[in-house]
Amino acid sequence: MADFLAATRGAPAHPSLTRALRLWSAEPGFALDLGCGAGRDSLHLLAQGWGVTALDRDPQALSTLALECPDEDRPRLQLLQRSFEDAGPLPAANLINASFALPFCPPAAFPALWQRIAGALCADGLFVGHFFADRDAWAGERPLTVHDRTALLRLFDSWETVHFEEHEWDGKTAVGQRKHWHLFEVIARRT
Repeated sequence: MADFLAATRGAPAHPSLTRALRLWSAEPGFALDLGCGAGRDSLHLLAQGWGVTALDRDPQALSTLALECPDEDRPRLQLLQRSFEDAGPLPAANLINASFALPFCPPAAFPALWQRIAGALCADGLFVGHFFADRDAWAGERPLTVHDRTALLRLFDSWETVHFEEHEWDGKTAVGQRKHWHLFEVIARRT
């Protein structure tokens, strides 16, 4: 995890989050950043005026984010050390960000996590996140949650899907390892 944190520290926000923020027409509200890592998305949200609860299971990730957070933004940042399997409730949010995070929820725990996400997102709130698909190199080799298009679209049946893209490419991980990527990028509004 230390290599990942070092590689992503100071990186810009994920493009999916910046796209979601362009769709947000109200004043900045409260955001939940699931699997925040070194905090690239949390820091961007704070800079845009959002209040942020950053959740990660790794205390080193949360420490890195705390160190990177500007003093003027600290009152709007709450750090929450918790795994996705933790059955505790999630705080209510206007925006829930899950950049490259939800696949790392154990498959048996994902349905309960998804219910907590849906329950935490306020009406008209935005969800933005990534879901690994079946041809991803890590699908089947690790205990990851993987979705096919049909199953993923079912998760958003009662939502307004604002952006849904499938991506597949050969590239590298944040720490420079070669990998075949296959994922879905989703932005959806809770109705």
